[in-house]
Amino acid sequence: MTRAPEAPAGTPPTDLTTYTGAAHAGAATIIHAYSTSFGMATRLLSQRIRPQVEDVYALVRVADEIVDGAAAEAGLSVDDQRELLDALEADTERAMRTGYSANVVVHSFAVTARASGIGVDLTRPFFASMRRDLSPVDFSADELRDYVYGSAEVIGLMCLKVFLADAPVPDDVRLRLEAGARRLGAAFQKINFLRDLAVDWSELGRSYFPGIDPARLTERQKLALVVDIDCDLGAAADVIPELPGNCRRAITAAHGLFSELSDRIRATPAPELLTRRVSVPTRVKLAILARATAAAAVPRGSASAGRVAAIVPASAARPEAHDAGPTS
Repeated sequence: MTRAPEAPAGTPPTDLTTYTGAAHAGAATIIHAYSTSFGMATRLLSQRIRPQVEDVYALVRVADEIVDGAAAEAGLSVDDQRELLDALEADTERAMRTGYSANVVVHSFAVTARASGIGVDLTRPFFASMRRDLSPVDFSADELRDYVYGSAEVIGLMCLKVFLADAPVPDDVRLRLEAGARRLGAAFQKINFLRDLAVDWSELGRSYFPGIDPARLTERQKLALVVDIDCDLGAAADVIPELPGNCRRAITAAHGLFSELSDRIRATPAPELLTRRVSVPTRVKLAILARATAAAAVPRGSASAGRVAAIVPASAARPEAHDAGPTS
């Protein structure tokens, strides 16, 4: 488990710092319980920012579980889930203003949000997308774009806020990194749509792809979706060399892991996506992490840095049941 952030040397702990440390310790357990791939990638973050990314993930996962099965399994109705989600959002915004919550996951997230500049401009779209999952009707193209932005792209932007808090960059670089963070988040979400097709469609009644019947997904439709994913992955890979050193290895690894998933989905017959969840074997994950470490060691601005996409296994350049960065 990642250790909680500590007070500066020589500073006696206060009630608040003790509580914040305990809150983070609780939040940190969530990523390792729910995600193998994303959890492995976050281990490559610098020790300074890793706890903050864990705080972001914890809030996202708790919200996702309200709408994705755990709450329903506990006996909550859809109206109960909506009420609980509304309360979580209200508590999150209150904690972001005040710096305190009795909910340890919300408290740890709020501390990170206040330190890195994460605002309601990012949390509100996220909760809106979670709320949309409680109304599982077919998406239009515009609704899907809004959903992917709120459920995945803003999470990339939140993480980028954490990465840049101690490593500011010029405005033009920041804008490129924001675009890349959004494309990477979108790719992750779209991959999860295809990986979770059986559960989303058969059990939850969700259809995320406009104009496509998940029960009759054709090979041509699947390949078109994979090409779209690979375009997002390629655009994200282009900006990875510009990321600060505190996160470059981890993002390279996450990109590589999900690129491998994209390749495996491409190779899986469309009907099989309705019967099994595509995954990456542990030995392959470890090889990708090793290559990501080597790739990120190349200095920014060198001729080799631009070839990072060729080092990770990408065609573009949930434990296994919840193995996701963004929610789905």
